[in-house]
Amino acid sequence: METSPKERKMSRLQEEEELPKKKKGGLRTMPFIIANESFEKVASYGLTPNMILYLMKDYKMSIAKGTNLIFFWSAATNFMPLIGAFLADSFLGRFLTIGFGSLTSLLGMIILWLTTMIPQAKPPPCNPTAENCQSPTGVQYAVLVLAFALMSIGAGGVRPCSQAFGADQVDKRDNPKNERVLETFFNWYYATACFSVLIALTVIVYIQDHSGWRVGFGVPAILMFLSALTFFLASPFYIKLKPGKSLFTSIAQVVVAAYRNRKLPPLPQNPGSRYHHRKNSSMIVPSNKLRFLNKACVIRDPGQDIGLDGSATNPWRLCTVDEVEELKALIRVIPIWSSGIMMSINTSQSSFPLLQAKSMNRHLTRIFQIPAGSFGMFTIITIVLWIPLYDRVFIPLASKLRRKPVRLSVKLRMGLGLFCTFMAMVVSGIVENIRRRKAIHEGHYNNAQAVLNMSALWLVPQYCLNGLAEAFHAIGQTEFYYSEFPKSMSSIATSLFGLGMAVANLLASAILSAVNDITERGGKESWVSSDINKGHYDYYYWLLAGLSFVNLLYYLLCSWAYGPCMEEKSKVEDERNGFKTEEPKEEGGLAKSSEL
Repeated sequence: METSPKERKMSRLQEEEELPKKKKGGLRTMPFIIANESFEKVASYGLTPNMILYLMKDYKMSIAKGTNLIFFWSAATNFMPLIGAFLADSFLGRFLTIGFGSLTSLLGMIILWLTTMIPQAKPPPCNPTAENCQSPTGVQYAVLVLAFALMSIGAGGVRPCSQAFGADQVDKRDNPKNERVLETFFNWYYATACFSVLIALTVIVYIQDHSGWRVGFGVPAILMFLSALTFFLASPFYIKLKPGKSLFTSIAQVVVAAYRNRKLPPLPQNPGSRYHHRKNSSMIVPSNKLRFLNKACVIRDPGQDIGLDGSATNPWRLCTVDEVEELKALIRVIPIWSSGIMMSINTSQSSFPLLQAKSMNRHLTRIFQIPAGSFGMFTIITIVLWIPLYDRVFIPLASKLRRKPVRLSVKLRMGLGLFCTFMAMVVSGIVENIRRRKAIHEGHYNNAQAVLNMSALWLVPQYCLNGLAEAFHAIGQTEFYYSEFPKSMSSIATSLFGLGMAVANLLASAILSAVNDITERGGKESWVSSDINKGHYDYYYWLLAGLSFVNLLYYLLCSWAYGPCMEEKSKVEDERNGFKTEEPKEEGGLAKSSEL
């Protein structure tokens, strides 16, 4: 049958509309997304290591005040991704959230760079030994805080969405090679993330040390400009999914519904028809744990509560069994989650090791010396080296020696991580005690700027222990969440880890302030004095070691109270049924879920 010109025209227009859709996404968008994330990481991570020196020298802050400001900045940076993820999932979508975050970070870095260019933006230069230096005015302090705030808001837009947005471009379920394409993307994503952090801790820090703050802060601003530019250049080629319902909204709805229905009488056992559940869901009755939440899914009046399509007419009064169980799973892991906060407190202590490194001999050759702010690279190097060694050498070797598959349970690895962070603080205190006694012996008690005849490589073991702590605990914690949570809650794993670091930064600030206030009473020199040789950083480290040991005991209690996790239950079930469990070939793959 012959088609009319009008029909042919409509068909041609339809084909033209479908053609761009087929061409959107794919691996060609990966360089732009990965470049956006990589440039942002180099720029933001490159500003952190030496920031305490900038605050102390140019803003005339004490180490306690400057470190507290950095702690608050880090807390905001770690907390904002939660808000960014919520906005992306519920309102803006990932593309707009990343774009807004990139531009906001750029604005913050430009303002920070301008503080190095405009003399009126900070206190006038002075001689610190004269003890008559002016503190920053309210306006100067507000401009500095504004720069930090904008960078934190920007990180909240880029970091929670970048990986998921990249996966949106290549995740095509109808493609038989879909899993391989996703694996390629994740491998490149995390490889460039590690490389970006190393560049930040080495090249950017080196530039700041040798070219000053103007160039040292200007380079990150330029990199952030390139980050935003590369992201927007590929805008016509991106797949931009519309926002839907956020998991955070679902959690809030369960809490509200349970409270509204709190006065409902208890239901008889297994009243499946009285509970609202998703279509074809395997969970039609809620569990007996945390039963006070079960009333959130009780159907009071089917005619009013359930719509024609089978969904709840008011999700703030009636939720599904699945949503109730998701919240229960989240509540159950909170004690174990809280035990990881102490590790984050320890790894966030970057200001004091920086001053230690500056007071020690950092020369590797007569010409080259390691920048004081670059010692954090030993933590990253330890993580990068340990993961493949553990996965490809130690586990296969142990399995061969024992003649059966060997695997450290996720809770054991988390415990080993907490032990490593405890030992890191013990070693940090010992090294600082040796360094301080040597400084006094060489006559530098009143000279905090003196460089001792002691190699700064003494600091490497504590950084390596912190790297092992993160490799064991941080990766194990993420794996624990993925195994314990329903698949619908997989995105909450990264959010919980970031929230833990945010809480840790706030607690670290509280501990530091308390130590400073208590130890300087009576006119005494504070343990965390800006004068490194007069203070007692060793006592401060040992205090953190004591808290870490108590936290380790707390973790053991939480682990016992939690009971067997899913992998342990599966192993017991297999043994009962007479099956031998096979060791998965790719254990290190879960390392991909951890944010640097």
